[in-house]
Amino acid sequence: MDEQRVPGGGPPQWRRHGPSWGNLRDGGDWGARWPWRSTVLVTVFVLIGSNFAAHAQEGGRASLDVFARVLLFAGAGLLLWRKRYPVVVAFGTAAAAMVYLGAGYAYGPVFLTVAVACFSAVVAGHRWAAWSAVGMLWAGHVLVAHWLYRWLPPSGDSSASWWQEVGAATWVVAIVALSELARVRREQWARERAERAQAARRRADEERLRIARELHDVLAHSISVINVQAGVGLALLDTDPEQARTALTTIKAASKEALGEVRQVLDTLRTPGDAPRTPAPGLGRLPELVEQAAGAGLTVEVEGQSPGLPPGADLAAFRIVQEALTNVVRHSGSRHARVHLEYGGGALRLCIDDDGPATGADVGGSGNGLAGMRERAAALGGTIEAGPRPDGGFRVLAVLPLKAEEDR
Repeated sequence: MDEQRVPGGGPPQWRRHGPSWGNLRDGGDWGARWPWRSTVLVTVFVLIGSNFAAHAQEGGRASLDVFARVLLFAGAGLLLWRKRYPVVVAFGTAAAAMVYLGAGYAYGPVFLTVAVACFSAVVAGHRWAAWSAVGMLWAGHVLVAHWLYRWLPPSGDSSASWWQEVGAATWVVAIVALSELARVRREQWARERAERAQAARRRADEERLRIARELHDVLAHSISVINVQAGVGLALLDTDPEQARTALTTIKAASKEALGEVRQVLDTLRTPGDAPRTPAPGLGRLPELVEQAAGAGLTVEVEGQSPGLPPGADLAAFRIVQEALTNVVRHSGSRHARVHLEYGGGALRLCIDDDGPATGADVGGSGNGLAGMRERAAALGGTIEAGPRPDGGFRVLAVLPLKAEEDR
């Protein structure tokens, strides 16, 4: 026999197979899995309503006895399992109602149990079972009311009117149609909930990718500068202390800027609804980027002027230039790079060139730089082309449409 012991000692508690009485009192899982409240209400209504119907039809139909009440109680009690076994309950309630009518008892709310059971079956997706159950009940009623009434109670009963059968068929169709409507609405609500959940997951994924791109661009650039300057400082520490001091000053400035930008990104995570405390970087900070590159030993020439850009395009353009220069510092033997900005036709063209050759050196990079640039450009409807030039070196060409961004 299975038993469970209370954590920390104490006598064992016997495991119950089924809902606990605590859940029954609190309406917890028991109420969610077993529709006992609605079943009790339907059962009471059917029993009381059938008594009134029997008094109203006294003389024409058989009076209610113990067998009749057992049938009524059994048909209504089956509704307790309608969510777990909708097909069985649909046919069970129909069979109980058919036996009840075949025994000659009064017409009344006995059909309510069949309606509720078939409604639950249709909503659960078992339309064939619901149609078959009500069809079986209707066919049984036709058979009893027009042929078998001679041999079934009550004695002296006559054939029913065919108009009565038309009315019963109309009620059957109405019940099934209402059930179908409820099923369609339930599926629509479930589909809408799934779409909302999928949209929320998609927004979360996009935000996670955006934060990953920001952190990658900030840290890759700053750490590359720090790595280069740390190497310079170590090499000149004994022979040229002043130059080593300059390298350490550059490291301090680069790390301070990186900490500030990382803090800004983390602040947006803590308070996503608040505005950032500092403005997002843009091409207006291109001179600072050139100065940082110079500190890493890279001379950068800037050609062209940046037009006034929307915030999203301005940030994307700055990050693309930053990542391209970072890649020159890390992967190119050239100490000279050119940044060309050109605006025309509703698009900004960014061209970053270096003279190479590639060194193959990598200071712990993850290889996500080009992927991040392409994602930024694609988010604006733009493109990125990156690859070796025919005359040597490497080129990154970004085309960022601005009209679409301004219309957003």
